[in-house]
Order: sequence, then C-alpha cells, then structure tokens
Amino acid sequence: MKNLVMLAVLLPLAACVEDTSGPATSASTSYGTQYDLTSFRGARAGQSEAEIMDLGYTAYRTEGLTTYWLNSSANTCARITTADGRYQTVTMIPATDC
Repeated sequence: MKNLVMLAVLLPLAACVEDTSGPATSASTSYGTQYDLTSFRGARAGQSEAEIMDLGYTAYRTEGLTTYWLNSSANTCARITTADGRYQTVTMIPATDC
C-alpha cells in the first residue's frame, strides 16, 4: 500500500522535466530584454557587452564614453554611458535617435 501511494505521488512528477536543449522563446539574459536594457545600469561594461549583443543589439555609434546600441529587429535603441568600467547611465531612446 505504501509503495502504491509513493507511485501515485511520484509518477505525475516524472513528466515535469525542463527541456533546456532548444532555443529560448524570449530573448533575455541575467539583466535585460531585447526591449529594455535599463537593468544593465551599474553592470561591468566589458562583461556586459556580450549579453547585450546576445539580445540582438549592435554598437551603432559612439560619442566619447557614450555608446548607442541599436536592436533593429526590435526597433529599440539604448544610450549607455560608461564610467569607471561600469555602465553609469542606461537610457532607452527612440530607434530614430540612435
């Protein structure tokens, strides 16, 4: 009887296995999304560039310590200013201002 109860409890859980082998359905990293990078504020610049690129952004232009990151497929742009090796300001702006 005890084994029957354990089987009844564990059997439904056997199908609850997460499949992580396929592509992710939403573009997100430990920080931002393809539509909003503001959570990168304070992050280390060198380590975060790869994550930003993984979200579909490319460095579109640079003005001093400010880089404009464009995601053309999401039609979004982020203006990121770096100071002391970290992203000091991260502002989402219209893609036309990139």
